[in-house]
Amino acid sequence: MQHRNDMNSEINNFLKSEGFETSNIYDHGAFDIVARKNLLILLVKTFGNIDGVNKTNSEEMKQLASIFLASPLIIGEKSRNGKLEDGVIYERYDIPTITLNTFKHMILYDEYPEIIADRGGYFVKINGNVLKEYRDKNSLSLKDLADMAHVSRATMYKYENDMVKVNTETAIILEEILGTKITVDINLLKPSESSENLKYSDDENTKILSKLGYGVISTNKSPFDAAAKIKNKESNPLIANVEKNRTPKTLEKMAVPLKDLSLITSSDSVFIVDNEKISESIGEIPVIKSWELNEFESSQDLLKLIKERKNN
Repeated sequence: MQHRNDMNSEINNFLKSEGFETSNIYDHGAFDIVARKNLLILLVKTFGNIDGVNKTNSEEMKQLASIFLASPLIIGEKSRNGKLEDGVIYERYDIPTITLNTFKHMILYDEYPEIIADRGGYFVKINGNVLKEYRDKNSLSLKDLADMAHVSRATMYKYENDMVKVNTETAIILEEILGTKITVDINLLKPSESSENLKYSDDENTKILSKLGYGVISTNKSPFDAAAKIKNKESNPLIANVEKNRTPKTLEKMAVPLKDLSLITSSDSVFIVDNEKISESIGEIPVIKSWELNEFESSQDLLKLIKERKNN
């Protein structure tokens, strides 16, 4: 089995060779690599054994994907049931989980998997409209087509209305009946645009940002303390390290990933501190004092000061 460090290095080098900008490798958190090519942003986490995927880390990964409009992916080699198969999606906590070969084929050839491994076997998604068109063309009832495919009328109704996945055996039978492809490739590189599942924080360290109109996600397994986005408005995300009585030397170390990730994700980055002795920037990252935030009336005031200090 390939060591995770080797797998991350291979993925990083592969993405660079395909024109992606890539972050440093962060192998102890919610993601290992962040990569960008044009508007496509990837959050990648690797596992030798995908049974080691952690729910807490996965939830944070999904939250960040929503903030950054990124595609979260887990790349692994095996599970307790054996080696993972190429061209199959193994979901872990609603995050697509695939092999490295499957990942490379998506990037190189725009070839997306269509088979989903789930409890009870392998399943696919189908185009229900194709079933409806076939029935209408051949004057068949739901029950007629259901009988031909050896399923119930209720099940056929769900197939036509894209309400359930179809096991691969039934999909093969349906394609033989219709004489055409009905399975749907699943684009795993489609960004996570839904904000419905975002769980905004409002703790002591981030409530000031919340008052300025930001939706804030506090992080525990990422190289920054919080990620935020202005609610109900198109804007760059904000990633921040927030006052936690850290020493200037510690803050200087934390500035490296903050700068790295802000460039890849097109995010504004900032330190929010209480210490009056700390200068207005650390490692090119603007520093905002907590008392300054209290004087702001809107997010625009914050962004203006971040821009000024970044330019200086």
